[in-house]
Amino acid sequence: MREDVNKSAAPVLIVPYVWIGDFVRCHSVVKLLRAQNPDRPVDIVSSTLCAPLADYMPGVRRTIVIDLPRRRLGIALQRQLAKSLRQGKYGQALVMSRKWKAALAPWLAGIPMRTGFAGEVRFGLLNDVRLGERKLPRMIDQMGALTLPKGAPLPNEWPLPELRVPPHEVDAWRIRHELANDARPVVTLSPGAVGAGKAWPVRSYAELARALTRDGASVWVLGGPNESILAKQIMEVGGDRVRDLTSGDLRNAILAMAAADIAVTNDSGLMHVSAAIGTPTIAIFGPTSPWHWKPLNPIAAILEPDGDDAARARARMVGNDAVRHRSTEGVAVETVLATVRQVLTDTKYRTK
Repeated sequence: MREDVNKSAAPVLIVPYVWIGDFVRCHSVVKLLRAQNPDRPVDIVSSTLCAPLADYMPGVRRTIVIDLPRRRLGIALQRQLAKSLRQGKYGQALVMSRKWKAALAPWLAGIPMRTGFAGEVRFGLLNDVRLGERKLPRMIDQMGALTLPKGAPLPNEWPLPELRVPPHEVDAWRIRHELANDARPVVTLSPGAVGAGKAWPVRSYAELARALTRDGASVWVLGGPNESILAKQIMEVGGDRVRDLTSGDLRNAILAMAAADIAVTNDSGLMHVSAAIGTPTIAIFGPTSPWHWKPLNPIAAILEPDGDDAARARARMVGNDAVRHRSTEGVAVETVLATVRQVLTDTKYRTK
C-alpha cells in the first residue's frame, strides 16, 4: 500500500505539443491532474517560445525548457532532456504528441509510466499505450483522454485553460512601453497565423486599425518577428495611435493582451492566449473549423465568411475538410469593426 501511495504522489510530467495554442490547451490537462490528486506536482516540458505561458498557469510547479529540433531527432538534446527528467523522479509522463521522438526522452529517463497514443508505432517507448486517437474529434479530447483511465468516458466539459497575469506585471509593462497614461480603449490586432489561408488580409487589418483610431481607440499590433513587417504596413494606414509591439518574447504579447480591452485575432496561438487571459476576443476563421479549433474559453465572437451554411454544419462532423475552400477574405472589415464597437459598448471597457 505504501508503494502505491508513493507512486501516486510522484510528480507527473506533461510533454506537450510545441505550438502556442496547443500549449495553452494543456492547462486543461494540468487542472485535471490537480483535481485528481492535489498533492501531486505537475511539471511541463516547454520550448523557449512557450515557456512564458507556463509562468502564468496555476498548478504548474516547474517548466523544463529545451528547444528540440522539429525535423530531426536531435539525439544529443534528447539525452540532455532525459538527464534532466531523471532528476525529477517522475512517476508518469503524459506524451501529448503522436510523434515517435516525443516519447524518446521519457523512455531514456526511465519514467515508470509513459502514457500516450500509439501514434508512430511507439510500442516500447510507451508502456501505457492508448488507441482510438482519431476517433476523438478535438485535440482537447485527445489530450484530456490521456489523463483518464483506459476506456473511461470523456466528460461533457473540460476544465478551462487559465492564464493568471498579475496586475503589477501589467502595470510595469505599460510603464516600460510608455503606455501607462493612455486612457483610451485598447484593441490588439494579431495578424499572424500558421497555415495557408488562415490570416485575415493585412490590408483588412490596416483598414480596421484606421477606423478604430478614428473612433478614439489605441491599436497595438502583436506577434513575433515575422509579423513586424505586417505591423509596419498596418501602422502606415492606421496612423500614430497604432503601436508595433511585435517581439521575439511571447511574454510581451501576454502582458499586452492582459492590458487590452479587446483582442482581434486570426485562428492562431494568440487567439488562445487572449481567451485564456479573459480578454474579450474576436476570432476570424476561414479554412478551419471553429468547433474543432476555437478556444475552450468563452470568446466575444467568431466571425466566418458569409454563406455556405451547409459547409459549417458538416465541419463539426468532418473537420477542416468541409471548410477548406473558404478564405478569411470573405469576412468584411465592416463586420469586424461593428463587432469591435459592440463589444466595447457591452463591456464598457475593462478596468485596467
